[in-house]
Amino acid sequence: MNLPNKLTVLRMVMIPFFVFFMLMPSVPHHYLWAVVIFAAASFTDMLDGKIARKYHLVTDFGKLMDPLADKMLVNAALVCFTALGVVSPVVVIIILGREFLVTSIRQIAAANGRVIAADLYGKVKTVFQMLSIIAAMILCDESILLAGKQTVIDVLMWITTALTVLSGANYVVKNIEIFRDVK
Repeated sequence: MNLPNKLTVLRMVMIPFFVFFMLMPSVPHHYLWAVVIFAAASFTDMLDGKIARKYHLVTDFGKLMDPLADKMLVNAALVCFTALGVVSPVVVIIILGREFLVTSIRQIAAANGRVIAADLYGKVKTVFQMLSIIAAMILCDESILLAGKQTVIDVLMWITTALTVLSGANYVVKNIEIFRDVK
């Protein structure tokens, strides 16, 4: 297994630790600890892609697992936010629906010997999701005293949702031929 793929696996391994801190209010500044882990995991996403492209280490494993690791990380954060009452369940349902749709398209393509890598829209969506989640976690920390911070979180999450829907629609349009081949 090459370094970019190891970084992808590391990102997946970090998720339970992230969830632990998100859901442990008895730990002082648990949101900030969660931010550190989430940010580090997000950084591995950028790093594994740069290394894979620079050193020609792009693999089918990476093309499939890197976006999956991103989805697992983002979705873990959104589910935690919903459990904590920070983000509307509607936002999470829409984002999860898009992720299941894209993952299903990837699986159908893979069954037909085709690997679909993330495109620019998906990458922009992922970066915005990760930055919005980091901002929301920081705003949730009890040491941050800011009027209207829930409104800021709501706006960020609805923008994230809109970008997620747009990137999902783009993904479906670009890969519509996969549906034609399904028997």
